[in-house]
Amino acid sequence: MGGDRQNTKAEILETTIPLFANRGYAGVSMRQIAQAVGIKAASLYHHFPDKGTLYIEALAQAFSKYAAFMSESFALQTRPEQRLHHLIHHLCIIVHEDDNFSKLMQREIMDGNEKRLELLADQVFSDFFQDMNELCLLLAPDHDPHLMSVSILGQIIYHFQITPIRPFLPGYSPEHDKAEIIAQHIMNLLTNGLNNSSE
Repeated sequence: MGGDRQNTKAEILETTIPLFANRGYAGVSMRQIAQAVGIKAASLYHHFPDKGTLYIEALAQAFSKYAAFMSESFALQTRPEQRLHHLIHHLCIIVHEDDNFSKLMQREIMDGNEKRLELLADQVFSDFFQDMNELCLLLAPDHDPHLMSVSILGQIIYHFQITPIRPFLPGYSPEHDKAEIIAQHIMNLLTNGLNNSSE
């Protein structure tokens, strides 16, 4: 019985991720989620006390798929620049290939619900961001690690956010859509900036 309940919870989360990604938090009801999973709405509440809890767990599930990649980057026994390159490469692949995860992040940031954003930061991204800050301190001790982390992540995410319009902008090449090309470009910018910055 316990195994069946756990399997159902995992199924709920996997089914919920694309629903929230495509419709947003407000666009999906618990009844609609139950219908999509194929269970009664009352059964849904046996696993999740409310939609907010389900939403945060769905976001955590979406991110947890990549936690090993992130930890691997931070734990590499090599120079900080190589760890950063490894991290950027994997992040570009994740954002490029997992449309649901990218949409979830964009929707949540644009929606700006303070309570959910605080929960998301604390329960999903806190450890990852702390590791980012520590890596940034190793890379450039004289720079603000928080701002550096945000800048690095911003460069990655924005490249893929504007993918629909980039083909119509001057200088576009199909090569620019490849995750590995974007990762190398960002790494080159960061490396040159770090080496030549006097601030």
